[in-house]
Amino acid sequence: MEMPDPIDVLPHRPPFLFVTAVTAVDPGKSAEGRWVLTGSEPFFAGHFPGRPTLPGVLMVESLAQLGGIAVLLDFRYAGKLPLFGGIERARFRRQVVPGDTLELAVTLERMSARAGKGHGIASVNGEKACETDLLFVIVDSAVDSADDNADDNADDNADDNADDNADDNADDSGVE
Repeated sequence: MEMPDPIDVLPHRPPFLFVTAVTAVDPGKSAEGRWVLTGSEPFFAGHFPGRPTLPGVLMVESLAQLGGIAVLLDFRYAGKLPLFGGIERARFRRQVVPGDTLELAVTLERMSARAGKGHGIASVNGEKACETDLLFVIVDSAVDSADDNADDNADDNADDNADDNADDNADDSGVE
């Protein structure tokens, strides 16, 4: 089986796409992948100057994104979007720095039509960097494009303005 490109599965886009490659996947059950940290990521400049360190919350997000790939490749969740429902027992064991490759592994433990739970481990060179339980809810994904939403908003605003003008005209007529 050819491994999918994360950008073809997830709705995330740079600079908020934290899975570089999927290396193994069993849809609806588990996934493995990696996030190659080049050092050019913008957060390293501010976290921390002189000692750039990957923020722990981004390690957790990378695990959640990999878990999202395992969910979205399962035909039962076509047209759906997994969203964070919670993070439990997150532990950070080592610093991750520019040039490291974060190896990711997620196992989905419980799945229903509306929610799920998984367990993720991120490591560098076989040394555990982060481990956490992930809770998520499953919702319908957006079907309208941004252009459609802009058109809908413009139509709604035009309708609201027309209603307001009609109300103003009625008020001016002395009729209540």
